[in-house]
Amino acid sequence: MELTAIELKFLVRLLAHEAYRARISQIKPNAKTSARDRDRVCMQLCSKGLVDYTHEIIQFGLTPAGRTLLNLGTTSLPVTPDELHTLKAAEHQPVAPGKIKRVSSRDRQRIIRNLEDRGLLNVKKTQFKEVWLTQQGKLYLRDQCTPQGSQPALSLSMLGHYLTFLRQALTIPPTESEPQSMGGHEVNEAIRADDVLSTIQQLDRTFNTDNYLPIFHLRDKLEPQLSRTALDQMLYELQRYDRIEMSTLQDVSAYSETQLAAGITQDIGGALFFISVI
Repeated sequence: MELTAIELKFLVRLLAHEAYRARISQIKPNAKTSARDRDRVCMQLCSKGLVDYTHEIIQFGLTPAGRTLLNLGTTSLPVTPDELHTLKAAEHQPVAPGKIKRVSSRDRQRIIRNLEDRGLLNVKKTQFKEVWLTQQGKLYLRDQCTPQGSQPALSLSMLGHYLTFLRQALTIPPTESEPQSMGGHEVNEAIRADDVLSTIQQLDRTFNTDNYLPIFHLRDKLEPQLSRTALDQMLYELQRYDRIEMSTLQDVSAYSETQLAAGITQDIGGALFFISVI
């Protein structure tokens, strides 16, 4: 895989941040790189699997179906009160989520995405929030990156961040091809908590779970690379540092016994079943 100079700079800029994760506004490949070009590079790297990101909706509007629903004039519309307020906010023109005055700011993004999935809203504009280096991105920088050309692309400080990354990568046993055993399961210790977080967000988008990802999806993706115990410990670590929240399941009828068994049992209360990224 070959990268352009600006794509390589984007990746190396991430190496300067904790867990190789930063707000998109903190990443500027070149001094004169515009926000539009930066976002374009981010999308290119995401399509190559080297970075991942979170984003928020900054403008949305009604679809014909949403407009028809508002014109029904009935008190038994198939939407919740918060969803109805969200639809009415965009009744006359596309608006920003901040225009939904009667809905909690914490719930706006989730409600808009849910209405979009149901074909009632159109998302007009989105904005990157955070971006981070994926496990594939780390492996690329460690094992495959071979820049060519005579024109200097990296400053000394950027080169320093890259060298620090390589030193750290070389001191983390085992590599992806050298699994160890833990409790009878092969475990890949090179997978870190931030990689688990990235996987949670990828699966949430894949299965459209509105930031309530059932844990069994994560286990299916990561086991046997991570044992059940090792994955539970990483989830607790992410929760301890306020990166995720875990919650219990109220209605068990929608899931199989195998899926329910994937939850994390607790001494008091039901098993932790859903993961939400904060």
